[in-house]
Amino acid sequence: MTRRSRRTSGLGKDLLDVAAIPRGEIEYLLTLAARLKDKQRRGLPHPLLQGKTLGLLFQKPSTRTRVSFEAGMNQLGGHALVLPMGDIQLSRGESVADTARVLSRYLDGIVIRTYNHATVEEWAAEATMPVINGLTDLSHPCQALSDLLTIREKKGRLRGLKIAYVGDGNNVANSLIEATAKTGMTIALGCPSGYQPDQHVIDRARLEAAGTGAAIELGHDPQIAVKEADVIYADVWISMGREREQARRLKVLAPYQVNARLVGRAKPDAIVMHCLPAHRGEEITEEVLDGPQSVIIDQAENRLHMQKAILTRLLGKRKQRAS
Repeated sequence: MTRRSRRTSGLGKDLLDVAAIPRGEIEYLLTLAARLKDKQRRGLPHPLLQGKTLGLLFQKPSTRTRVSFEAGMNQLGGHALVLPMGDIQLSRGESVADTARVLSRYLDGIVIRTYNHATVEEWAAEATMPVINGLTDLSHPCQALSDLLTIREKKGRLRGLKIAYVGDGNNVANSLIEATAKTGMTIALGCPSGYQPDQHVIDRARLEAAGTGAAIELGHDPQIAVKEADVIYADVWISMGREREQARRLKVLAPYQVNARLVGRAKPDAIVMHCLPAHRGEEITEEVLDGPQSVIIDQAENRLHMQKAILTRLLGKRKQRAS
């Protein structure tokens, strides 16, 4: 049997998906991230996690997730320790349970970036330290939370806005659906048949949306999805682990490219977002990616500030183990 760990904050012990975060906690994280960003911009030290150590265990390549967590932990006065899979005994058959229990004695928290979502759930069940989902095939909660921060910065609010997600209904789409349902936004999805987001995520988010005034609009036509949108969102068509499907995906998703013509169907002041890395000329054109409506670099920067808010919230309340 797995053990249930005590709750340490409004987030609970862990951060595995956006759906499990209370609405008020999302607002708290957004406010905290904005404050931490202001402190950094003003050159004010904020060693809120002095003496804490974060583990980073990545089974998938990463740029923004790894660097933002590592840099963020250092800026908070703590230390980040990268754990290459090939260098630890998990790669030689040690169980997740044994690894999680031991590392909980060494670390104050861990970020897991892996394929199967059940893997991070197993880590969370076995570890007594906080477990943060750095990305699975089902969900990318840290990305979606930082995207909310960017949208609120650019638009001054979240409730009542419309975000159009165009392309492959992947893990990022799933987490954006959960995030918009929590914050009273409308999300309109233009995804081809067979490439729509997870149905369980949609069903659960619709229950949440009923209490916030949010709306989830599913469709196959990107032209309809972007109509009157405040935000247009694109992501890669060939996610990690889907490389063998490249030829078929490129053919099916070709009509879903975010280009100047598609952006022109949204509101004139719509912003364009992409979680990166981008395949220029595939899911988004270079003209749009580098254009005046693009906020992708600000969006990428905000990964750092939201990561710091998440770390402060989860690790900051974990009691130091007595010597």
